[in-house]
Amino acid sequence: MSENFYLTGECVSDSEPYEYRSCGLDGIFLLNGFDCHEYDGEQYVSIKDIDGLHVAIGRHLVKHRKALAPKDVRFLRKTMGQSQSELAEYLGKNSQSVARWEKGANDIPGSAEKLLRAIFIARYLDDDDLESLRTLLVDNFGELDAMDEQQTRPVQFTLTNHWAEDEAAAA
Repeated sequence: MSENFYLTGECVSDSEPYEYRSCGLDGIFLLNGFDCHEYDGEQYVSIKDIDGLHVAIGRHLVKHRKALAPKDVRFLRKTMGQSQSELAEYLGKNSQSVARWEKGANDIPGSAEKLLRAIFIARYLDDDDLESLRTLLVDNFGELDAMDEQQTRPVQFTLTNHWAEDEAAAA
């Protein structure tokens, strides 16, 4: 499954999307919002508003993934700027538990996963997220359990003042 992200106000490139591997997740592609540079025969890529992009990717993970993979847990923790110990404290666990989840040695328990989702959304609240947090906490946890993990439709993100999922393009 691939996820596509793009910046509004910029043309979507006719060339191949840029596979954004350095975020540590598989299947993340940028349609624009990046520049390629060559220096001394090497190709370099710069990403615009990388922090905002990481928050948008994180929002997508917590709202649309049935189960968080080890790479997802690590991505969310790093995006929040937390150590394994700090995240463990929020979740009422120990740092070794978080390390094992991130390595895939143990599955993250359902209650800890749901709390991680809520913590991430609460950390980056915007006007739309107040309703999203309520919906996630009250309505969507049951829907996440029933989701089909094999969704194949790409997800597109736009940048106005910040990166955000483009709900109209996703419909």
